[in-house]
Amino acid sequence: MPKNSDLNAIARQWEILRILVSKKSPGITTKDLLGKLHDLGFGITKRTVERDLEELEQTFKIICNDNGMPYGWYWNANNKLDLPIISLAEALSLRLVEDLLKPLLPQAILNSLQAHFTQARAKLETLQKNNAVANWQGKVRHVPPALPLQPPDINPDVLDTVQQALLYDQQIDIEYETDKRTQQTLHPLALVQRGPVTYLVATAFNYQDARIYALHRIHSAANNGQSVKRPESFDLDAYIASGAFQFGGGENLCLKAEIWEGLAQILQETPLSLDQQIQQDNNTFTLTATVMDSWQLRWWILSQGDGIGVIEPIMLRAEIASSLKAAAEQYS
Repeated sequence: MPKNSDLNAIARQWEILRILVSKKSPGITTKDLLGKLHDLGFGITKRTVERDLEELEQTFKIICNDNGMPYGWYWNANNKLDLPIISLAEALSLRLVEDLLKPLLPQAILNSLQAHFTQARAKLETLQKNNAVANWQGKVRHVPPALPLQPPDINPDVLDTVQQALLYDQQIDIEYETDKRTQQTLHPLALVQRGPVTYLVATAFNYQDARIYALHRIHSAANNGQSVKRPESFDLDAYIASGAFQFGGGENLCLKAEIWEGLAQILQETPLSLDQQIQQDNNTFTLTATVMDSWQLRWWILSQGDGIGVIEPIMLRAEIASSLKAAAEQYS
């Protein structure tokens, strides 16, 4: 088994080759090459780079431009080279996004990427002892701001059918469960990951309005061989911006509320909207902001407990008061 120092040298020299392949005369200097390697986490000296270049020159016939000082190194355009080994940057990127990609990519593509995922993990494990960049994956995490929920189970056959239909613009016949199970014909438009839940955006039957379907509630799905009829006006980013995934109707409201000091400080740092204002009068903080009228807004207000009191709109105030009264009765 090769020593760890040998594996580090091989990984380093692969990175050098990847850099040189993109270079033309007059080439890259040893100093600049050293800087790029330092950026990739290789803590080495200029002399180490010079030795690497001398070794690579013998094997791969890289070119040293010695017409002036400092010398430049570049790839010989007459030499063809396929570098199947992933770079350190690619390995780190793949490792960080692997779990996020799984529900969003078709299974066939995931299968083709599996070798790269495995290679990425192996490369990072090999370099962890001597390379700072290789350890980055252990120093960063994404933590949801809300109570963390476990992702629901999605039927793998359903997921594969939905992804294939979305990929090739094919309709699907599904069995979907809300308060009861229904049979629907969908025209898949997009997949969206919202927290732990994956949603399919689609139109149903011959209707033109897009709706969202939780994948874990689809009990069966079959491609019916018909082409999707995509609404000409549908744009995924515009659909998300409309508030669909806040479970609202796309309309805004002007929220006015009294909030406690701690919440005021949080909202000063992370505002609810661009036009948010917080006015202080002695120990009273009054919030005003234009926000989407949605269930997500209601969930957020209720999650603040007695830290917020809605003043306007009156209908929203009454709705929140009714919810809080019903919640209090659960504890009476």
